[in-house]
Amino acid sequence: MSTDSPRSGEQWSRAELLAHVVTESQRHYAGYSLFTQALADHVGLHPTDMQCIALLDLEPGPVSTGDVARLTGLTSGSATRLVDRLVKAGIVERLADPNDRRRSLVALAPGARTRIGEAWDTPGRAFGAVLDRYSDAELAVIADYLHRAAEVGRAQAERLQSGG
Repeated sequence: MSTDSPRSGEQWSRAELLAHVVTESQRHYAGYSLFTQALADHVGLHPTDMQCIALLDLEPGPVSTGDVARLTGLTSGSATRLVDRLVKAGIVERLADPNDRRRSLVALAPGARTRIGEAWDTPGRAFGAVLDRYSDAELAVIADYLHRAAEVGRAQAERLQSGG
């Protein structure tokens, strides 16, 4: 089986298609890992920092350091060190928890989105150009797959971390 898509008129069996999806998923993960490392190097951060920034950007508001640990899969001590690094870099800020004065919350600093957004400008256009090739129906399938695969990834990470 070729690593490319089937040529016009050529049909692949379901087994071949599934194997192709697995292969391309592995290539995607490897390529995206390389990109994340390069982007992190470019902005002077660690790839885990970049993952945390992306996850914080998806949150509707400030989160606890425990939430950072849960989102990233880090231990609470590692999450605290991660937050400390990001505070020092001016990427996140600690805010007082309005419901518990003993606890602080973490949020992206006001200038962080701009700083990271500028680094994402050219890559974002390149990734956008890839997506522009797909119809709305195809994009819906891609989004559904990514969502479901992320859920499976989180569930399997939890299983492995709990010794399962």
